[in-house]
Amino acid sequence: MQKRALGSTGEMLSIIGFGGIVVTDVTTEEAASAVAEAVDRGINYFDVAPSYGNAEKRLGPALEPYRDQVFLACKTGKRDKASAAEELRQSLSRLKTDHFDLYQLHAMTSEEDFEKAMGPGGALEAFVEAREQGLVRYLGFSAHSAETACRLMDAFDFDSVLFPVNYVLYSQAGFGPQVVAKAEEKGVGRLCLKAMARTNWTEGAERHHSKCWYEPITDPEEAALALRFTLSRPVTAAVPPGHRDLFRLACDVAERFTPITQEETEELFRRAQGLNPIFRLAA
Repeated sequence: MQKRALGSTGEMLSIIGFGGIVVTDVTTEEAASAVAEAVDRGINYFDVAPSYGNAEKRLGPALEPYRDQVFLACKTGKRDKASAAEELRQSLSRLKTDHFDLYQLHAMTSEEDFEKAMGPGGALEAFVEAREQGLVRYLGFSAHSAETACRLMDAFDFDSVLFPVNYVLYSQAGFGPQVVAKAEEKGVGRLCLKAMARTNWTEGAERHHSKCWYEPITDPEEAALALRFTLSRPVTAAVPPGHRDLFRLACDVAERFTPITQEETEELFRRAQGLNPIFRLAA
């Protein structure tokens, strides 16, 4: 599994990350098996959040034998200092670790998110204190708004951004390139979500992957093109959807990764025509 530098941190991460949703609502044995398989395939980047059901409780014991070998990222959706500090400590306990390699503001989207988290008494203050205390090493955020992501990078020297980088979003909504460019300019590490997302579920459709709120790409050829498109941008890693079969598919693609060609990109964009992007720029 290829590894790439995370921004200016000096850390080298596998180009595929293990999303904690993979172990949500599975047995302890299944969680241990999934983590062991991921580590065996060269995955050293793991990402989880309290909002992923019981994922922290499952991931902690499964990851404990490998903790010194991996880069563990966690998030909080809390926006005030006290709640963020409390949730950080809860997550550390559930994940059976004394520190996170990366701690992130989760799902930063609205102006209210920004003002609360970044203002006086906001979550960012808890993040900075946690870093000073050795509870976290690097600070980042995830976002579903291009405007908010860029604003955050202008407001604080974050180490990373976790953001949707996807062929449908790029070609049909112009959503994503500006965040990647801003992060590259500032030396902020680029971690990717939704590389294997296709479109929104249509009403009444059979949801064959219940953990995905969007329709994931399941066709191996299209999935390979989509993931190669994302990994051909100036990014560090992509976190696949939260189902083990899709994670394995992503690993298969990554293990034989080659940059996408112009002709393949054009073909991929043709396939995207008419699809409804799962995110758009603000009006």
